[in-house]
Amino acid sequence: MSILVTGATGTIGSLIIQRLANAGAEVKALVRQPGKGTFPAGVTEVVADLTDVPSLREALASVRTLFLLNAVTPDEVTQALITLNLAREAGIERIVYLSVIHADKFTHVPHFTGKHTVERMIESLNMPATILRPAYFMQNELMVQQTIQNYSVYPMPIGSAGVSMIDARDIADIATAELLRRDRAPSALDRVTLELVGPQALTGAAAAKIWSSVLGREIAYGGDDVAAFEAQLAAYGPECVKTLKPTLAMISPGL
Repeated sequence: MSILVTGATGTIGSLIIQRLANAGAEVKALVRQPGKGTFPAGVTEVVADLTDVPSLREALASVRTLFLLNAVTPDEVTQALITLNLAREAGIERIVYLSVIHADKFTHVPHFTGKHTVERMIESLNMPATILRPAYFMQNELMVQQTIQNYSVYPMPIGSAGVSMIDARDIADIATAELLRRDRAPSALDRVTLELVGPQALTGAAAAKIWSSVLGREIAYGGDDVAAFEAQLAAYGPECVKTLKPTLAMISPGL
């Protein structure tokens, strides 16, 4: 029996696969197209689509533990619900699901609504699972790196409340630990929800100070105008807005 990892070629999925392989686990990496990813020795590539029932049913065969990660897409909830129902059909009782912090609080934001819907589905099906709710990924800071370097301004309007950013590698460490804990347990474990945050909440001024230290020059904080920042993001395309929208929602729930 194996551990199946969805989102296998993404940032979190690939990190988890490497860690599971290092731990000696039997790992299957789910991809939509063959040869799309490069995986560690011993990892089995499985080709399936989360919206294609026959291929996904086959992928879940002989799987003991499932890591479920759904990308932010229009059919995100559909993918998750299909996967959960087929996992239940296959008798899988060991699941780790990657949600988002405060999924039940910012339900007016589509990204949060989708994750919260899946959480409720896991609950309604009474599925033994670990629900991981990570805060804003530190790696998302790379999206504003060019702006910082070009204009010497830290543009994220995170204010004085701050954001407890967390590194994707830390998320992968925790997810891997939970997958192994459940996979190695003699029977299904109780459902738990874990909020994943960094060691401190970084304010706008604190983040600017860190960038100043790294770049060796003064980086100013751009201020707390969330609406103006979101308007500026539109110039970089919808993908940028979609990625940073969850953080904007945590900063200003009215958006």
